[in-house]
Amino acid sequence: MDNALSAPAATAPAMIAPADDTPPTFVQRLNGLPLRSKLTMGAGLAALAGAVLAITLWSAQGDYRPLFTGLSDKDGGAVIGQLAALQVPYKHEAGGTILVPAGQVYELRMKLAAQGLPKGGSGNTVGFELLDKSSIGQTQFNERLNFQRALEGELTRTITAMSDVADARVHLAMPQQNGFFREQQKPSASVMLTLRGGRTLDRAQIAGIVHLVSSSVPELHPKAVSVLDQTGALLSQTGADPATGLDGQQLQYKQQIEASYNKRIFELLEPVVGRDNLRATVTADVDFSQTEATAEEYRPNQGPNTQAAVRGSTTSESTNANAAPPTGVPGAATNQPPVPATAPINGASAPLQAAQGGAGTSSSRRDQTTNYELDKTVRVTRGAVGNVKRLNAAIVVNHRAVTDAKGKTTQQPVPADEVARLTELVKEAMGFNAERGDSVKVISAPFIVEKTEPADAPFWKQPWLLDIARSAIVPLAFVAIALIAVFGMIRPAIKAATAPPPAEDKPESVDEVVDDAELLPGADGMPRLEAPLHNDKLDRARAMARENPVAVANIVRDWMDGQAA
Repeated sequence: MDNALSAPAATAPAMIAPADDTPPTFVQRLNGLPLRSKLTMGAGLAALAGAVLAITLWSAQGDYRPLFTGLSDKDGGAVIGQLAALQVPYKHEAGGTILVPAGQVYELRMKLAAQGLPKGGSGNTVGFELLDKSSIGQTQFNERLNFQRALEGELTRTITAMSDVADARVHLAMPQQNGFFREQQKPSASVMLTLRGGRTLDRAQIAGIVHLVSSSVPELHPKAVSVLDQTGALLSQTGADPATGLDGQQLQYKQQIEASYNKRIFELLEPVVGRDNLRATVTADVDFSQTEATAEEYRPNQGPNTQAAVRGSTTSESTNANAAPPTGVPGAATNQPPVPATAPINGASAPLQAAQGGAGTSSSRRDQTTNYELDKTVRVTRGAVGNVKRLNAAIVVNHRAVTDAKGKTTQQPVPADEVARLTELVKEAMGFNAERGDSVKVISAPFIVEKTEPADAPFWKQPWLLDIARSAIVPLAFVAIALIAVFGMIRPAIKAATAPPPAEDKPESVDEVVDDAELLPGADGMPRLEAPLHNDKLDRARAMARENPVAVANIVRDWMDGQAA
């Protein structure tokens, strides 16, 4: 065997070209890979690019915002058709909600508004533009009907401009006026509102709608305006409730009073009896009647010695004087001035005297009236509206849990003396007044607590975990595909194309590759061969050389014989 190997060994240096010391580039190593490795690497790169693109598109279109909510089927179909024509991705949810990418919401709203979408229930409503078209031969009835339609349309447009109102219908009853004043009928109005999902109107908004309609129609009283929602519930409470006799505001005020007293009781007793061990209810009888009384009181004089204030004094004095009538024989002597009368002497008869004037009469009258000031008090009393006439409170306290020495827990009623103390506390908290008929009742009774067994659902079936999984399953799937493509297809190909760094500066010889104690003859004159690229092939070659060195030597000899030939 030594002779066989020695002969070709002399000519081996001339036949085998020395190995190039320049290492191959990465591209050359990739080109030197098997076709199967190249295909695997290409498929991995394609899968990675697809996963990255899918993640990018999903993250860009994942944030959807509502474009319109509460759309009818007709409007929703028109909007979806227009979105499909614009090639915009969308999602449709229950309740007439259409979702689009967040970055296109406002742009799409303006584009759809330019096309009159969504029309809504009032999209075809006409206003005063109806009066622009007048036909020849139009009757007075048609003119009045067109005016009523135009007024209803304008009111509908104004009401639907509110953010909480999706649609509205306005019906006006405007009777024809006649010449008889006693037979005049007042107009009335009804408003039907369709509110958006989850929205409600407060009392101020409802009052605003009523005022708007009543102010738009001449001689329309606000009480003649009815406002309803889409469920048929009357929103404008103009009169009293027939069940309670109270209107909406009075009923709300009564409920507020009861809730206030109930809150006081809970805040006072809960720290004493414990949370969830107390139930209380308060009923308030509130007087909403309006009363007004006027009274005048006159106070007499203080006393006889008290000088009263003089209000006014009036004095009236009159004198009447009458002249005496003439007496005697009428004639010339009558015109003479009267003479003193003389008495006859010795009873002789007196001579005839001329007529004289009789004695005159006079009278005088004096009246004096004095008015004194009297004390006067005028009281006008107006009864307050919403006075509490009576309060009734009922409180139930749960039995107490008592644990004996053996550790057994039993429910025992609250002692009577403690119930009495709790009653006094409640009376003080609510301002108990026995004169107006208030009543407070506190009892102790066991509460029936329904036992709710916890759900035995495993951790992976919890709703919150399922929601997280649904939202994260798509990105996680894309990430998993990317990882499989990188570590399962691309990385092995790159690792195979990357040569391991040489352990020494000089390349290994055949004897080093064989890794055997016996050196091959003529090894000094043979060129050194380059080490294999793959460690697994080198390991198999070394193992074969250890187990069957003769076979390895024959293989090398056959290589040399073939090259020499």
